Amino acid sequence: MTPVLHATRFSVLDRSRTRQGQDPSQALRDTVDFARQAEGLGYHRFWVSEHHSVPGVAGSAPTVLAAAVAAATSRIRVGTGGVMLPNHRPLVVAEQFGVLEALFPGRIDMGLGRSVGFTDGIRRALGRDKNAAEDFGEQLDELLGYFTGEQRVYPQVHAVPAEGLRVQAFVLATGSGADQAATSGLPLVMTAARGEEAMLRSIEAYRAAFRPSSWAQRPYVVVAADVAVAGSGGAARRLLVPEAWSSAYSRTHGVFPPLMPAEAVLGLEMSTRERTLFEQARSGRISGTEDEVAESLGSLLEQTGADEVLVTLSTYDREEMLESYRRLARLVAAEPRAAEGENSPGDTHIF
Repeated sequence: MTPVLHATRFSVLDRSRTRQGQDPSQALRDTVDFARQAEGLGYHRFWVSEHHSVPGVAGSAPTVLAAAVAAATSRIRVGTGGVMLPNHRPLVVAEQFGVLEALFPGRIDMGLGRSVGFTDGIRRALGRDKNAAEDFGEQLDELLGYFTGEQRVYPQVHAVPAEGLRVQAFVLATGSGADQAATSGLPLVMTAARGEEAMLRSIEAYRAAFRPSSWAQRPYVVVAADVAVAGSGGAARRLLVPEAWSSAYSRTHGVFPPLMPAEAVLGLEMSTRERTLFEQARSGRISGTEDEVAESLGSLLEQTGADEVLVTLSTYDREEMLESYRRLARLVAAEPRAAEGENSPGDTHIF
């Protein structure tokens, strides 16, 4: 077993995917139930995501869902992966996270992204345009200023109850996100699926340009990765099939559908383009038996020097998904690595 696995935090990102024949309400209830189980398995944090007008994804209001998750758990850190800041006013985001931190002190993470709605219709409904992400840096500064009481955009405005509270912020590395994380002195979340060379260059540039801040004294890298663990390599690869097809379908039909059973997907007659996209979506993921996944994760950690791995897995069969997380938890011996109040997750050195 690679020692680095036991020295690394492992966390969970759940996108509240709907499954064929299931309504969004059940998908959200499943997310809350999953969070309880992730806590029991010893994962460090549990994050939810933001998607708008996507039929296959129920998670459209991450701060609301995070509140439900935090209320249903007692120890695991809870946050967003992430709130897409260009879709919202910084004051409202500060107020929402201020409420969460006030209700669940010391357990809330504020993961922030710079993506905007992916169609013109969604952007219009959100009151944004496709260039909204260009203001991400200014929005981020304003948002953080509401917590410190130092924002200067609207000097007479105070975010209640956020002001004076400290919610740990993270920046998702979409677009210029890595540069902004370094400039603002914040932890970075980088997806491992970006392509190895691009990922490593971004991480290296982030570390080199990092400016210590009151939010973080040193660079902190979270690598997000799709991970599937099963009793055989073939079984693990099958876990990736439903999400891979949903991704391929969205790129050919403009709709992100609910997850289908792997057997149904493998029986489809795909066009050449669909087959290509489907195979691409299955590649670059970490899957296999415990030994195979341990080797892959060890290699990823040695290459990136990541401080934490944010694991995600969306598949049709929930029990098979949960079993994958159980196997991974045993593999990495995921457990709380600090007692309450000792090296707390909001500390500027350990998140």
